[in-house]
Amino acid sequence: MFMKITKEQKELMIADIQDFFLQERDEEISEFAAERVLDFVKELLAPHFYNVAVSDAKHIIEQQFSSLEDEILTLERPIKR
Repeated sequence: MFMKITKEQKELMIADIQDFFLQERDEEISEFAAERVLDFVKELLAPHFYNVAVSDAKHIIEQQFSSLEDEILTLERPIKR
């Protein structure tokens, strides 16, 4: 999966992972180990979250389109015969 993250974002995520391990597992992990965890999440877990977000966005757009379609149909004028 192609993800663009800045160096600052990556550093913050690595620090967050290190903090998580320290708080939740009482385990200090190196920056390298935290980066490996980040790579795992990016490569194997992030696509699942991304796909859910795409599906959610699609659903919202479909709802908005349906509402817009209904609004447009109210503009129709009756044809007299």
